Amino acid sequence: MTNIVLHLSKEQCKEVEAYYSNYRVERNAPGVVFAAKLSDAAITIYNSGKVMFQGAGAEREAKRFGVISENGAKVFQKVKGDSLPENFSSLSVIGSDETGTGDYFGPITVASVYVPKEKIELVKELGVKDSKQLTDEKIREIAPNLIASCIHSLLILRNDKYNEFQSRGYSQGKLKALLHNQAIKHVLQKISPEKPDYILIDQFAERETYYRYLQNEKEIVSENILFSTKGEQLHVAVAAASIIARYAFLAEMDKLSRFIGFPLQKGAGSLVDEMAAKILLQHGENTLRSISKWHFSNTQKAQMIYEKLRKR
Repeated sequence: MTNIVLHLSKEQCKEVEAYYSNYRVERNAPGVVFAAKLSDAAITIYNSGKVMFQGAGAEREAKRFGVISENGAKVFQKVKGDSLPENFSSLSVIGSDETGTGDYFGPITVASVYVPKEKIELVKELGVKDSKQLTDEKIREIAPNLIASCIHSLLILRNDKYNEFQSRGYSQGKLKALLHNQAIKHVLQKISPEKPDYILIDQFAERETYYRYLQNEKEIVSENILFSTKGEQLHVAVAAASIIARYAFLAEMDKLSRFIGFPLQKGAGSLVDEMAAKILLQHGENTLRSISKWHFSNTQKAQMIYEKLRKR
């Protein structure tokens, strides 16, 4: 019997209790404050904050509330989105993920990757895990092998086009939905007539919102699509997509850094403001606009720093 234990706060335990309230059963064992019984799993909450998941469905249910790390530690990390089939991690899946959305410099990159069930172990052996858990150096090492081994689609929305769409009223959410839909279509065309069991998008919007963004598109992929946060922890296809998207983002940042003449700062913090002001001084507004997400607040902050520097 599978046994998984998560150590959660009181508030998190209350979330677990509320989720399984319709499946509550009486347990009079010492320290038990709540118990629930599903067809293939039992959930027990102890007054110590320990939550035990037992049975064939233990891993599936535990993943709703926590992540089992590589060293066996249990860390709270709530997953939001669609309920997934019990054996989801072993199915043939197209995973789709994006990066660059929170970075002032550099593009948005979206990757969709097909991992059939017979390739899951190969992809794992290539070192795949969520790109957020990997260094940029490791991503540069792993990604080329993934690109060579997996059917995929990679889309890059560079800043000139991003700023053009944004000025026409396209939100970042809408742009991401358009890119994901297009990348998934490309992968489906490449693997046709084969079809995946499911398509999993690392969730950035609710299902209704996602399809509202796409309502004017001629071709919308909707069959067997699932949405979930932490998608890279639910299937290696999303983890692979995350790595390929990040790899492409890093390559684009390298190009922009060579163009500017120094390494560009990732993210959107105060160091980015200072770097953007430096670019304004050395290269002018048109250049800064061409390599940045111009509507970010970093632009105004950089202009303020620029004015102070110019008066010195």
